[in-house]
Amino acid sequence: MKDLLKRLIRAESTQDKGELAAAEVVSSEFGRAGVESWVDCWDRSRANVTAHVESAAEKPCLLFACHLDVVGPGKASWNSPPFEPVEHDGRVYGRGATDMKGGTAAAIQAICEVVADGVALKGDIVFTAVAGEESDSCGALRFVADCGWMSEPAGVIIPEPTGFDIVTAHRGMLWLQITTIGKAAHGSAPHLGINAISSMKSVLDELEKYRIHYEPHELLGDCSMSINTIAAGKEMNVIPDKCTLGIDIRTVPGQDNETIVGEIEQILGRLRQGSPTFDGNVSIVRQMLAMETDSSSPFVQDFCSAVGISETKAVGFTTDGPHFAELGAPVLIFGPG
Repeated sequence: MKDLLKRLIRAESTQDKGELAAAEVVSSEFGRAGVESWVDCWDRSRANVTAHVESAAEKPCLLFACHLDVVGPGKASWNSPPFEPVEHDGRVYGRGATDMKGGTAAAIQAICEVVADGVALKGDIVFTAVAGEESDSCGALRFVADCGWMSEPAGVIIPEPTGFDIVTAHRGMLWLQITTIGKAAHGSAPHLGINAISSMKSVLDELEKYRIHYEPHELLGDCSMSINTIAAGKEMNVIPDKCTLGIDIRTVPGQDNETIVGEIEQILGRLRQGSPTFDGNVSIVRQMLAMETDSSSPFVQDFCSAVGISETKAVGFTTDGPHFAELGAPVLIFGPG
């Protein structure tokens, strides 16, 4: 399994490189174990990989849902090259080792061992590792839209790093971009232009007063909103005609994203009415609903019994889980790291 993990880390599956190399590593590993698998590739380097272990089909299938992509190594100083795995003191270090190639390797190894042991399965095992979880969930959306060949799962296991806690709820995510539109002019004659940054200041003032309506969740607590990016201007001597603002909203079950967007649009509408020079709009960059699986469901209780854990937990981060929940099965998150 460690060798598989190291090969997955070396497959540099960042968003700019794509997931195809990592998908081929997974498919090759399943091939050596005699497990049917296939790679779904698009846009030359984006890829999902899926494997299917057939059974007597007396019971629903079990779906393992992983993701192949990793965030880039950034500008931080690494003790070793980020995509050259290093084993030290019983741990493997490298970009993606935890999120989530460690969990992916563990799931693959477990499935291959079940096949090698000749276990008489009553339900199929389906494994998928998808593209784009860190960016736009394109792989999960593609898999869910094209998995009519698969029976409805008894449950979905996502091996994200939870420190081997069983997670059954997480907050949702709504990323918004607000854009203000101005009019360019030379810096020596600002009165001839409309400064998009000044327009955005009006938006920021309104957002300081804005409060999202929600009911606090018993497990997940509060909804949160943070303004995390702002960009404008190209030259020191040019009045900027465009300014963009990035907002990260984390939602709890029961909230409606359309309502939040509508309230932001109302704010922009009031600013237009109050100033003939104001122009702005809001768009959705990415959205994911909150996830909440009933911890008392038979699948979750059976899983708790199998791993010897009696309690489930909720977390603040987001996964592809809500997309896989559209299959109609309970989803839980459980993995190493």
